[in-house]
Amino acid sequence: MVTVSDVFFAAIAVGLLILLGSWIKQRLPILQKLYLPESIIAGTIGLLLGPDVLGSIIAAAGGEGYLVKNGLFPESIRTVWEQVPGILIILVFAALFLGENIPDWQEIWRKTSPQVAFAQTLAWGQYVTGIGVTLLILIPFFQADPLAGILIEIAFEGGHGTAAGMAGTFEELGFLAASELGLSLATVGIVSAVVAGTILVNWGIRQGHVQVDSAVVEDVELLTDRKPIIKTKESNLLVDSLSFNFGFTAIAIALAWAILELLQWLEIYLDLGFRLFKFVPLFPIAMLGGLIVQLVMERFELDYLIERRLQEHIGGVALDLVVVTALATINLKVLEANIEVFLILAIVGIAWNVLAFVYLAPRLLPNYWFERGICDLGQSMGVTPTGLLLLRMVDPQNKSGAFESFAYKQLLFTPIVGGGIFTAAAPILMRQFGAVGVLLITGSLLIFWLIFGFWNYQKIKSTVVYTKQDA
Repeated sequence: MVTVSDVFFAAIAVGLLILLGSWIKQRLPILQKLYLPESIIAGTIGLLLGPDVLGSIIAAAGGEGYLVKNGLFPESIRTVWEQVPGILIILVFAALFLGENIPDWQEIWRKTSPQVAFAQTLAWGQYVTGIGVTLLILIPFFQADPLAGILIEIAFEGGHGTAAGMAGTFEELGFLAASELGLSLATVGIVSAVVAGTILVNWGIRQGHVQVDSAVVEDVELLTDRKPIIKTKESNLLVDSLSFNFGFTAIAIALAWAILELLQWLEIYLDLGFRLFKFVPLFPIAMLGGLIVQLVMERFELDYLIERRLQEHIGGVALDLVVVTALATINLKVLEANIEVFLILAIVGIAWNVLAFVYLAPRLLPNYWFERGICDLGQSMGVTPTGLLLLRMVDPQNKSGAFESFAYKQLLFTPIVGGGIFTAAAPILMRQFGAVGVLLITGSLLIFWLIFGFWNYQKIKSTVVYTKQDA
Protein backbone atom coordinates (compact mmCIF):
# COMPACT_ATOMS: atom_id res chain seq x y z
CA MET A 1 0.00 0.00 0.00
CA VAL A 2 1.37 3.42 -1.02
CA THR A 3 1.50 6.01 1.76
CA VAL A 4 1.89 9.79 1.78
CA SER A 5 5.42 9.23 3.05
CA ASP A 6 6.17 7.11 -0.02
CA VAL A 7 4.91 9.90 -2.29
CA PHE A 8 7.03 12.46 -0.43
CA PHE A 9 10.26 10.49 -0.72
CA ALA A 10 9.51 9.56 -4.34
CA ALA A 11 9.30 13.30 -5.08
CA ILE A 12 12.58 13.91 -3.21
CA ALA A 13 14.26 11.20 -5.29
CA VAL A 14 13.05 12.84 -8.52
CA GLY A 15 14.43 16.19 -7.38
CA LEU A 16 17.82 14.66 -6.67
CA LEU A 17 17.81 12.95 -10.08
CA ILE A 18 17.04 16.25 -11.81
CA LEU A 19 19.93 17.97 -10.02
CA LEU A 20 22.23 15.10 -10.93
CA GLY A 21 21.03 15.21 -14.53
CA SER A 22 21.68 18.97 -14.69
CA TRP A 23 25.17 18.52 -13.25
CA ILE A 24 26.01 15.76 -15.75
CA LYS A 25 24.74 17.86 -18.66
CA GLN A 26 27.01 20.73 -17.65
CA ARG A 27 29.98 18.36 -17.55
CA LEU A 28 29.35 16.62 -20.88
CA PRO A 29 29.46 18.93 -23.95
CA ILE A 30 27.83 16.28 -26.17
CA LEU A 31 24.63 16.49 -24.09
CA GLN A 32 24.65 20.28 -24.42
CA LYS A 33 25.06 20.04 -28.19
CA LEU A 34 22.09 17.67 -28.37
CA TYR A 35 20.02 20.11 -26.26
CA LEU A 36 18.62 17.20 -24.29
CA PRO A 37 16.26 18.35 -21.52
CA GLU A 38 17.57 17.70 -18.02
CA SER A 39 14.43 15.72 -17.25
CA ILE A 40 15.30 13.15 -19.94
CA ILE A 41 18.84 12.81 -18.60
CA ALA A 42 17.48 12.45 -15.06
CA GLY A 43 14.95 9.81 -16.12
CA THR A 44 17.65 7.88 -17.95
CA ILE A 45 19.83 7.93 -14.82
CA GLY A 46 16.88 6.62 -12.82
CA LEU A 47 16.46 3.82 -15.33
CA LEU A 48 20.16 2.92 -15.21
CA LEU A 49 20.07 2.81 -11.39
CA GLY A 50 16.99 0.59 -11.39
CA PRO A 51 16.65 -3.21 -11.28
CA ASP A 52 16.68 -3.69 -15.07
CA VAL A 53 20.19 -2.21 -15.45
CA LEU A 54 22.05 -1.89 -12.14
CA GLY A 55 20.28 -4.92 -10.72
CA SER A 56 21.00 -7.00 -13.82
CA ILE A 57 24.68 -6.02 -13.81
CA ILE A 58 25.07 -7.02 -10.17
CA ALA A 59 23.18 -10.28 -10.78
CA ALA A 60 25.42 -11.08 -13.78
CA ALA A 61 28.46 -10.57 -11.53
CA GLY A 62 27.10 -13.14 -9.11
CA GLY A 63 25.62 -10.70 -6.62
CA GLU A 64 22.24 -10.95 -4.93
CA GLY A 65 20.05 -9.15 -2.44
CA TYR A 66 18.42 -5.73 -2.34
CA LEU A 67 20.23 -4.11 -5.28
CA VAL A 68 19.50 -7.02 -7.60
CA LYS A 69 15.79 -6.87 -6.80
CA ASN A 70 15.26 -3.11 -6.62
CA GLY A 71 18.30 -1.30 -7.91
CA LEU A 72 19.07 1.83 -5.92
CA PHE A 73 15.44 2.78 -5.28
CA PRO A 74 13.09 0.86 -2.98
CA GLU A 75 9.98 -0.75 -4.42
CA SER A 76 7.72 1.79 -2.69
CA ILE A 77 9.32 4.67 -4.61
CA ARG A 78 9.15 2.86 -7.94
CA THR A 79 5.49 2.04 -7.27
CA VAL A 80 4.76 5.76 -6.86
CA TRP A 81 6.77 6.62 -9.97
CA GLU A 82 4.76 4.17 -12.06
CA GLN A 83 1.55 6.02 -11.19
CA VAL A 84 2.83 9.59 -11.57
CA PRO A 85 2.78 10.02 -15.39
CA GLY A 86 -0.90 9.20 -15.85
CA ILE A 87 -1.87 11.68 -13.14
CA LEU A 88 0.41 14.68 -13.58
CA ILE A 89 -0.01 14.79 -17.36
CA ILE A 90 -3.50 16.11 -16.56
CA LEU A 91 -1.91 19.16 -14.93
CA VAL A 92 0.29 19.74 -17.97
CA PHE A 93 -2.66 19.92 -20.35
CA ALA A 94 -4.95 21.83 -17.97
CA ALA A 95 -2.41 24.67 -17.77
CA LEU A 96 -1.81 24.81 -21.52
CA PHE A 97 -4.19 27.70 -22.36
CA LEU A 98 -4.64 29.28 -18.92
CA GLY A 99 -3.29 32.81 -18.96
CA GLU A 100 -3.00 32.93 -22.74
CA ASN A 101 -4.62 35.86 -24.51
CA ILE A 102 -6.98 34.02 -26.89
CA PRO A 103 -7.20 36.15 -30.06
CA ASP A 104 -10.08 36.39 -32.49
CA TRP A 105 -10.36 33.08 -34.38
CA GLN A 106 -10.60 34.77 -37.78
CA GLU A 107 -7.37 36.64 -37.07
CA ILE A 108 -5.68 33.41 -36.00
CA TRP A 109 -6.78 31.66 -39.19
CA ARG A 110 -5.66 34.53 -41.42
CA LYS A 111 -2.21 34.53 -39.90
CA THR A 112 -1.57 30.83 -39.60
CA SER A 113 -3.61 28.77 -42.09
CA PRO A 114 -0.48 27.68 -44.03
CA GLN A 115 1.22 26.67 -40.77
CA VAL A 116 -1.86 24.72 -39.69
CA ALA A 117 -1.95 22.89 -43.03
CA PHE A 118 1.71 21.87 -42.78
CA ALA A 119 1.47 20.79 -39.14
CA GLN A 120 -1.69 18.77 -39.76
CA THR A 121 -0.03 17.14 -42.77
CA LEU A 122 2.91 16.06 -40.62
CA ALA A 123 0.62 14.63 -37.93
CA TRP A 124 -1.77 12.70 -40.18
CA GLY A 125 1.18 11.47 -42.22
CA GLN A 126 2.61 9.94 -39.05
CA TYR A 127 -0.61 7.97 -38.64
CA VAL A 128 -0.65 6.88 -42.28
CA THR A 129 3.01 5.80 -42.42
CA GLY A 130 2.82 4.15 -39.00
CA ILE A 131 -0.34 2.17 -39.69
CA GLY A 132 0.85 1.39 -43.22
CA VAL A 133 4.17 -0.11 -42.10
CA THR A 134 2.37 -1.98 -39.32
CA LEU A 135 -0.02 -3.61 -41.80
CA LEU A 136 2.67 -4.37 -44.36
CA ILE A 137 5.59 -5.40 -42.15
CA LEU A 138 5.07 -5.43 -38.39
CA ILE A 139 1.97 -7.63 -38.25
CA PRO A 140 2.94 -10.19 -40.96
CA PHE A 141 6.59 -10.59 -39.92
CA PHE A 142 6.69 -9.74 -36.21
CA GLN A 143 3.10 -10.44 -35.06
CA ALA A 144 2.89 -6.92 -33.66
CA ASP A 145 -0.28 -5.56 -32.10
CA PRO A 146 -2.09 -3.36 -34.68
CA LEU A 147 -2.06 -0.55 -32.11
CA ALA A 148 1.67 -0.18 -32.80
CA GLY A 149 0.67 1.75 -35.92
CA ILE A 150 -0.37 4.84 -33.94
CA LEU A 151 2.71 5.00 -31.71
CA ILE A 152 4.67 7.28 -34.05
CA GLU A 153 2.14 10.08 -33.71
CA ILE A 154 1.68 9.54 -29.97
CA ALA A 155 5.43 9.51 -29.29
CA PHE A 156 6.70 12.02 -31.88
CA GLU A 157 3.87 14.58 -31.92
CA GLY A 158 2.72 13.93 -28.37
CA GLY A 159 6.11 13.43 -26.72
CA HIS A 160 6.97 11.73 -23.45
CA GLY A 161 4.02 13.22 -21.59
CA THR A 162 1.42 11.92 -24.01
CA ALA A 163 3.12 8.54 -24.34
CA ALA A 164 3.11 8.17 -20.57
CA GLY A 165 -0.42 9.49 -20.19
CA MET A 166 -1.79 7.01 -22.71
CA ALA A 167 -0.31 4.00 -20.88
CA GLY A 168 -3.52 3.29 -18.97
CA THR A 169 -5.62 3.28 -22.13
CA PHE A 170 -3.25 0.86 -23.86
CA GLU A 171 -3.24 -1.43 -20.84
CA GLU A 172 -7.04 -1.55 -20.82
CA LEU A 173 -6.93 -2.44 -24.52
CA GLY A 174 -4.38 -5.21 -23.94
CA PHE A 175 -1.28 -3.65 -25.56
CA LEU A 176 1.06 -3.89 -22.58
CA ALA A 177 4.25 -3.04 -24.48
CA ALA A 178 2.90 0.31 -25.69
CA SER A 179 4.24 2.38 -22.78
CA GLU A 180 7.84 1.21 -23.19
CA LEU A 181 7.71 1.52 -26.98
CA GLY A 182 6.11 4.96 -26.83
CA LEU A 183 8.54 6.42 -24.30
CA SER A 184 11.55 5.00 -26.16
CA LEU A 185 10.26 6.39 -29.46
CA ALA A 186 9.71 9.80 -27.83
CA THR A 187 13.34 9.84 -26.68
CA VAL A 188 14.56 8.88 -30.15
CA GLY A 189 12.30 11.58 -31.59
CA ILE A 190 13.84 14.38 -29.53
CA VAL A 191 17.42 13.31 -30.25
CA SER A 192 16.77 12.82 -33.96
CA ALA A 193 14.91 16.15 -34.15
CA VAL A 194 17.95 18.01 -32.85
CA VAL A 195 20.45 16.03 -34.94
CA ALA A 196 18.42 16.01 -38.18
CA GLY A 197 17.29 19.60 -37.57
CA THR A 198 20.86 20.83 -37.16
CA ILE A 199 21.90 19.07 -40.36
CA LEU A 200 18.94 20.57 -42.22
CA VAL A 201 19.71 24.06 -40.86
CA ASN A 202 23.24 23.87 -42.27
CA TRP A 203 21.87 22.55 -45.56
CA GLY A 204 19.26 25.31 -45.71
CA ILE A 205 21.83 28.04 -45.14
CA ARG A 206 24.15 26.64 -47.82
CA GLN A 207 21.29 26.30 -50.31
CA GLY A 208 19.97 29.80 -49.65
CA HIS A 209 16.61 28.64 -48.25
CA VAL A 210 16.97 30.73 -45.09
CA GLN A 211 15.58 34.17 -45.97
CA VAL A 212 15.68 36.12 -42.72
CA ASP A 213 18.49 38.39 -43.90
CA SER A 214 16.04 40.04 -46.27
CA ALA A 215 13.10 39.99 -43.91
CA VAL A 216 11.41 43.24 -42.95
CA VAL A 217 11.37 43.61 -39.19
CA GLU A 218 8.04 44.92 -37.98
CA ASP A 219 6.46 45.19 -34.59
CA VAL A 220 4.11 42.29 -34.08
CA GLU A 221 2.06 41.64 -30.99
CA LEU A 222 3.18 38.28 -29.63
CA LEU A 223 0.69 35.68 -28.54
CA THR A 224 2.37 35.69 -25.16
CA ASP A 225 1.79 39.42 -24.60
CA ARG A 226 -0.36 39.78 -21.53
CA LYS A 227 -2.37 42.54 -19.97
CA PRO A 228 -0.51 44.14 -17.07
CA ILE A 229 -1.32 42.43 -13.79
CA ILE A 230 -3.47 44.70 -11.66
CA LYS A 231 -1.59 44.40 -8.40
CA THR A 232 -4.13 46.38 -6.37
CA LYS A 233 -6.68 43.60 -6.72
CA GLU A 234 -4.17 41.00 -5.58
CA SER A 235 -2.72 42.96 -2.65
CA ASN A 236 -5.25 41.54 -0.18
CA LEU A 237 -4.46 37.92 -1.04
CA LEU A 238 -2.93 36.11 1.92
CA VAL A 239 -1.90 33.17 -0.25
CA ASP A 240 1.09 32.62 -2.50
CA SER A 241 0.46 33.63 -6.11
CA LEU A 242 1.43 30.17 -7.32
CA SER A 243 -1.07 28.55 -4.96
CA PHE A 244 -3.74 31.02 -6.08
CA ASN A 245 -3.10 30.26 -9.74
CA PHE A 246 -3.12 26.53 -9.04
CA GLY A 247 -6.75 27.05 -8.06
CA PHE A 248 -7.59 27.94 -11.67
CA THR A 249 -5.76 24.83 -12.86
CA ALA A 250 -7.86 22.84 -10.40
CA ILE A 251 -11.06 24.41 -11.76
CA ALA A 252 -10.04 23.41 -15.29
CA ILE A 253 -9.44 19.81 -14.21
CA ALA A 254 -12.71 19.63 -12.25
CA LEU A 255 -14.59 20.98 -15.26
CA ALA A 256 -12.87 18.46 -17.52
CA TRP A 257 -13.81 15.62 -15.17
CA ALA A 258 -17.46 16.74 -15.26
CA ILE A 259 -17.40 16.93 -19.08
CA LEU A 260 -15.87 13.47 -19.42
CA GLU A 261 -18.36 11.98 -16.93
CA LEU A 262 -21.23 13.55 -18.91
CA LEU A 263 -19.89 12.20 -22.21
CA GLN A 264 -19.50 8.72 -20.74
CA TRP A 265 -23.04 8.86 -19.34
CA LEU A 266 -24.44 10.00 -22.70
CA GLU A 267 -22.60 7.17 -24.41
CA ILE A 268 -24.30 4.63 -22.16
CA TYR A 269 -27.70 6.36 -22.38
CA LEU A 270 -27.70 6.63 -26.17
CA ASP A 271 -26.42 3.02 -26.55
CA LEU A 272 -24.62 3.64 -29.84
CA GLY A 273 -23.21 0.11 -29.97
CA PHE A 274 -19.61 1.07 -29.18
CA ARG A 275 -17.78 2.78 -26.34
CA LEU A 276 -15.36 5.61 -27.05
CA PHE A 277 -15.25 7.92 -24.04
CA LYS A 278 -14.97 5.00 -21.62
CA PHE A 279 -11.32 4.69 -22.66
CA VAL A 280 -10.50 8.38 -23.26
CA PRO A 281 -8.08 9.64 -20.57
CA LEU A 282 -8.77 12.86 -18.73
CA PHE A 283 -5.76 14.85 -19.94
CA PRO A 284 -7.01 15.94 -23.42
CA ILE A 285 -10.33 16.99 -21.89
CA ALA A 286 -8.37 18.97 -19.28
CA MET A 287 -6.97 21.06 -22.13
CA LEU A 288 -10.55 21.89 -23.15
CA GLY A 289 -11.38 22.69 -19.54
CA GLY A 290 -8.50 25.14 -19.36
CA LEU A 291 -9.59 26.83 -22.58
CA ILE A 292 -13.16 27.21 -21.26
CA VAL A 293 -11.93 28.69 -17.97
CA GLN A 294 -9.71 31.16 -19.83
CA LEU A 295 -12.52 32.26 -22.18
CA VAL A 296 -14.95 32.71 -19.27
CA MET A 297 -12.41 34.77 -17.34
CA GLU A 298 -11.82 36.93 -20.41
CA ARG A 299 -15.56 37.35 -20.90
CA PHE A 300 -15.92 38.79 -17.38
CA GLU A 301 -12.63 40.74 -17.64
CA LEU A 302 -11.06 38.74 -14.82
CA ASP A 303 -8.35 37.08 -16.86
CA TYR A 304 -5.71 39.35 -15.28
CA LEU A 305 -5.95 37.09 -12.22
CA ILE A 306 -4.42 34.20 -14.16
CA GLU A 307 -0.69 34.67 -14.63
CA ARG A 308 0.66 32.85 -17.67
CA ARG A 309 4.14 32.67 -16.19
CA LEU A 310 2.87 30.78 -13.14
CA GLN A 311 0.72 28.44 -15.22
CA GLU A 312 3.83 27.64 -17.24
CA HIS A 313 5.64 26.81 -14.00
CA ILE A 314 2.80 24.52 -12.89
CA GLY A 315 2.77 22.71 -16.22
CA GLY A 316 6.56 22.71 -16.45
CA VAL A 317 7.13 21.08 -13.05
CA ALA A 318 4.42 18.53 -13.76
CA LEU A 319 5.93 17.68 -17.15
CA ASP A 320 9.41 17.27 -15.66
CA LEU A 321 8.01 14.84 -13.09
CA VAL A 322 6.14 12.96 -15.83
CA VAL A 323 9.23 12.58 -18.01
CA VAL A 324 11.59 11.56 -15.20
CA THR A 325 9.27 9.00 -13.64
CA ALA A 326 8.11 7.58 -16.96
CA LEU A 327 11.65 7.03 -18.24
CA ALA A 328 12.91 5.71 -14.91
CA THR A 329 10.24 2.99 -14.87
CA ILE A 330 10.58 1.73 -18.46
CA ASN A 331 10.54 -2.06 -18.54
CA LEU A 332 13.61 -2.82 -20.64
CA LYS A 333 12.71 -6.50 -20.90
CA VAL A 334 9.48 -5.57 -22.68
CA LEU A 335 11.35 -3.19 -25.01
CA GLU A 336 13.95 -5.84 -25.78
CA ALA A 337 11.21 -8.29 -26.74
CA ASN A 338 9.83 -5.72 -29.22
CA ILE A 339 13.09 -4.26 -30.51
CA GLU A 340 12.32 -4.90 -34.19
CA VAL A 341 8.99 -3.06 -33.92
CA PHE A 342 10.69 -0.18 -32.13
CA LEU A 343 13.48 0.23 -34.70
CA ILE A 344 11.16 0.06 -37.72
CA LEU A 345 8.73 2.60 -36.27
CA ALA A 346 11.61 4.94 -35.37
CA ILE A 347 13.12 4.79 -38.88
CA VAL A 348 9.76 5.28 -40.59
CA GLY A 349 8.82 8.18 -38.31
CA ILE A 350 12.09 10.02 -38.84
CA ALA A 351 12.02 9.45 -42.61
CA TRP A 352 8.46 10.78 -42.98
CA ASN A 353 9.12 13.98 -41.04
CA VAL A 354 12.37 14.83 -42.81
CA LEU A 355 11.01 14.10 -46.30
CA ALA A 356 7.81 16.03 -45.59
CA PHE A 357 9.85 19.04 -44.50
CA VAL A 358 12.11 18.98 -47.55
CA TYR A 359 9.42 18.38 -50.19
CA LEU A 360 6.14 19.66 -48.71
CA ALA A 361 7.10 22.68 -46.61
CA PRO A 362 8.18 24.75 -49.68
CA ARG A 363 4.83 23.93 -51.35
CA LEU A 364 2.57 24.60 -48.36
CA LEU A 365 4.22 27.61 -46.69
CA PRO A 366 4.09 30.65 -49.03
CA ASN A 367 6.92 32.61 -47.47
CA TYR A 368 9.85 31.91 -45.15
CA TRP A 369 9.07 28.24 -45.64
CA PHE A 370 12.32 27.07 -44.10
CA GLU A 371 12.02 29.13 -40.93
CA ARG A 372 8.36 28.21 -40.43
CA GLY A 373 8.79 24.59 -41.43
CA ILE A 374 11.84 23.85 -39.28
CA CYS A 375 9.89 24.88 -36.19
CA ASP A 376 7.10 22.41 -36.94
CA LEU A 377 9.62 19.72 -37.83
CA GLY A 378 11.19 20.05 -34.38
CA GLN A 379 7.85 19.87 -32.64
CA SER A 380 6.56 16.97 -34.71
CA MET A 381 9.58 14.83 -33.76
CA GLY A 382 10.27 16.10 -30.28
CA VAL A 383 8.58 18.77 -28.20
CA THR A 384 7.65 22.42 -28.65
CA PRO A 385 10.95 23.73 -27.16
CA THR A 386 12.82 21.60 -29.72
CA GLY A 387 10.94 23.34 -32.52
CA LEU A 388 11.67 26.77 -31.04
CA LEU A 389 15.32 25.81 -30.63
CA LEU A 390 15.64 25.01 -34.33
CA LEU A 391 13.82 28.24 -35.18
CA ARG A 392 16.30 30.24 -33.11
CA MET A 393 19.15 28.66 -35.06
CA VAL A 394 17.93 30.24 -38.30
CA ASP A 395 15.96 33.25 -37.05
CA PRO A 396 17.21 34.36 -33.62
CA GLN A 397 15.60 37.81 -33.90
CA ASN A 398 12.24 36.53 -35.19
CA LYS A 399 12.47 38.53 -38.41
CA SER A 400 10.33 36.03 -40.31
CA GLY A 401 7.35 36.13 -37.95
CA ALA A 402 7.55 32.36 -37.65
CA PHE A 403 7.19 32.47 -33.87
CA GLU A 404 3.82 34.22 -34.01
CA SER A 405 2.55 31.90 -36.73
CA PHE A 406 3.72 28.85 -34.80
CA ALA A 407 2.20 30.07 -31.53
CA TYR A 408 -1.20 30.86 -33.05
CA LYS A 409 -1.17 27.52 -34.85
CA GLN A 410 -1.07 25.70 -31.53
CA LEU A 411 -4.63 26.82 -30.78
CA LEU A 412 -5.89 25.04 -33.91
CA PHE A 413 -3.57 22.05 -33.69
CA THR A 414 -3.01 20.91 -30.11
CA PRO A 415 -6.69 20.23 -29.28
CA ILE A 416 -6.82 17.64 -32.08
CA VAL A 417 -3.50 15.81 -32.43
CA GLY A 418 -0.20 15.69 -30.56
CA GLY A 419 -2.04 14.71 -27.38
CA GLY A 420 -5.44 16.14 -28.33
CA ILE A 421 -8.83 14.51 -28.75
CA PHE A 422 -7.97 12.34 -31.76
CA THR A 423 -4.71 11.18 -30.21
CA ALA A 424 -6.62 10.04 -27.13
CA ALA A 425 -9.35 8.38 -29.19
CA ALA A 426 -7.03 6.68 -31.72
CA PRO A 427 -6.44 3.46 -29.71
CA ILE A 428 -10.17 2.98 -29.18
CA LEU A 429 -10.90 3.69 -32.84
CA MET A 430 -8.26 1.13 -33.81
CA ARG A 431 -9.98 -1.52 -31.71
CA GLN A 432 -13.46 -0.54 -32.90
CA PHE A 433 -12.84 -0.11 -36.64
CA GLY A 434 -9.54 -1.92 -37.17
CA ALA A 435 -6.25 -0.70 -38.57
CA VAL A 436 -7.59 -0.50 -42.13
CA GLY A 437 -10.57 1.60 -41.01
CA VAL A 438 -8.38 4.09 -39.15
CA LEU A 439 -5.93 4.13 -42.05
CA LEU A 440 -8.78 5.21 -44.33
CA ILE A 441 -9.81 7.93 -41.86
CA THR A 442 -6.30 9.31 -41.34
CA GLY A 443 -5.44 8.91 -45.02
CA SER A 444 -8.51 10.93 -45.97
CA LEU A 445 -7.54 13.66 -43.51
CA LEU A 446 -3.98 13.68 -44.86
CA ILE A 447 -5.29 14.11 -48.42
CA PHE A 448 -7.69 16.84 -47.25
CA TRP A 449 -4.92 18.88 -45.62
CA LEU A 450 -2.61 18.41 -48.59
CA ILE A 451 -5.28 19.61 -51.03
CA PHE A 452 -6.20 22.52 -48.76
CA GLY A 453 -2.54 23.39 -48.23
CA PHE A 454 -1.74 23.47 -51.97
CA TRP A 455 -4.88 25.50 -52.69
CA ASN A 456 -4.25 27.91 -49.82
CA TYR A 457 -0.64 28.37 -50.94
CA GLN A 458 -1.71 29.39 -54.44
CA LYS A 459 -4.47 31.63 -53.11
CA ILE A 460 -2.12 33.54 -50.80
CA LYS A 461 0.59 33.82 -53.44
CA SER A 462 -1.80 35.17 -56.05
CA THR A 463 -3.98 37.51 -53.96
CA VAL A 464 -1.79 39.23 -51.36
CA VAL A 465 1.62 40.69 -50.94
CA TYR A 466 2.91 38.33 -48.29
CA THR A 467 4.42 40.21 -45.36
CA LYS A 468 5.16 39.36 -41.79
CA GLN A 469 1.70 40.56 -40.76
CA ASP A 470 0.08 38.17 -43.26
CA ALA A 471 2.04 35.22 -41.86
